[in-house]
Amino acid sequence: MALEVKLEVFEGPLDLLLHLIDKNKVNIYDIPIALITDQYLEYVAGMEKEDLNVVSEFLVMAAMLLDIKSKMLLPADEEPQEEQQDPRQELVEKLLEYKMYKYMSYELKDRQIDADKAMFKESTVPSEILEYEEPVNMEELMDGVTLLKLREIFNEVMKRSQDKIDPVRSKFGRIEKEDVNLEERTAYVYEYIGKHPRCSFRQLLGSGSSKMEIIVTFLVILEMIKGGRISVIQENRTDDILINLLD
Repeated sequence: MALEVKLEVFEGPLDLLLHLIDKNKVNIYDIPIALITDQYLEYVAGMEKEDLNVVSEFLVMAAMLLDIKSKMLLPADEEPQEEQQDPRQELVEKLLEYKMYKYMSYELKDRQIDADKAMFKESTVPSEILEYEEPVNMEELMDGVTLLKLREIFNEVMKRSQDKIDPVRSKFGRIEKEDVNLEERTAYVYEYIGKHPRCSFRQLLGSGSSKMEIIVTFLVILEMIKGGRISVIQENRTDDILINLLD
């Protein structure tokens, strides 16, 4: 009868390497690569070959270990041009990173187990008690309060309010939207010039015109000049613009 040996199951090649390092009680920063490689290959040789995806991960690590082993067997240069890097350094960094995440997962699992043991009870306090507010004793509240103290409190509150005011934005004026109907304004300009063949721009605007009305009116005048409907004259830069209706 053949003797069956059940191998331990590891989550991956790094998990197996950590196990071998702990088993042999060696320093992770100074791994005896020959010993660990031989034990690693012995485990891989006994693995079940059904799951090729799992086996391939262990074989890739085996190739890496053999590569490191071969590099460490090579004689070192007597006069190296620069400081040579330890062939095990990359493997050590991977092991330390994996070990950190592994123990973090243990910590999270312990917290999950502890959380499952916690029991919570919904509040059964009557709503009347929850809504109850203890009456304010005005005598105790105002005990020791004088007019001078009230003034100090008032000044402190006012100072806090002033400190919250932005010294720049607080001086900005309020921006309001000016609604000017372009079609109505255009019809008004055409009608006004039709009744007043010679007029000034100021007369056309009339009194109480907003900035938006002035801009829209000026745009209509420019459109009429472009269409050859009117001509404009301004002798000096500060003089009013005179508008003449063309035949």
